[in-house]
Amino acid sequence: MMLQDPILSPQNPLYKQLHKLATQRRDRLKLGMTLLDGPHLIDAALSSAWPLQRLIVTDAGMARPEVAGLLARAGVPVHPMADVLFATLTELPSQTGVLAQTAMPAVPVPRRDGFVLLLDGVQDPGNVGTLLRTAAAAGVDQVWLSPGCADVWSPRVLRAAMGAHFVLPLIERAALGELLDDFSGPLAATLLDGAVDLYQADLSGDLALVLGAEGQGVSPELAARASRRLRIPMAAGIESLNVGAAAAICLYERVRQLGGVSRV
Repeated sequence: MMLQDPILSPQNPLYKQLHKLATQRRDRLKLGMTLLDGPHLIDAALSSAWPLQRLIVTDAGMARPEVAGLLARAGVPVHPMADVLFATLTELPSQTGVLAQTAMPAVPVPRRDGFVLLLDGVQDPGNVGTLLRTAAAAGVDQVWLSPGCADVWSPRVLRAAMGAHFVLPLIERAALGELLDDFSGPLAATLLDGAVDLYQADLSGDLALVLGAEGQGVSPELAARASRRLRIPMAAGIESLNVGAAAAICLYERVRQLGGVSRV
């Protein structure tokens, strides 16, 4: 274990950088880095061979066998930190005792085929993380997020996604219409006007599925481009579902039609 000098002061340059990464999207984008909060997320990163830059740990964290195992596996510098400083870097209700700093990956080449999920202005970090987690489980090949979406590399979205970032190529701040111009398959959307029952629609083959913001739904521009308009059947008096629930239903209907999960 590459143990470093403890971080005890808020004037410490590394602490200042970590605080920016924990709280400011602007700084995450500028530095190209983010934080992984908690042992479960760090374990998922290591299990996916995701490169870490350093670990930050409290004394109590180092005493936990689960955390000690992560420190031994990671093979990166370990920085002990005072509890009072560590508490400013995490939003978890109880301190987990360990954080990791990691670089955000290069933006992947946009898919022109396969199965792509588009998120159009989904602003709630918990919903974005849930959508990514479900997309990874359902075999989505790539996710495109519009500029209006929650910051996909924020600690809150990372925690909600539970490791999906490490296996799922993501393009954030994406010009969805431009990317669709080069995509070979049709665009499907959950809409009301002119929609067919989800379970009667063909979701096989190359496909882009768009899900819209909470409340507003899919933007008019993308709705006009959707050649497969889907309606999820619901009981009388119920008008809509949470976007995470709607995504799970649609994604797994495709899985059902294909007879299982696969990636192109």
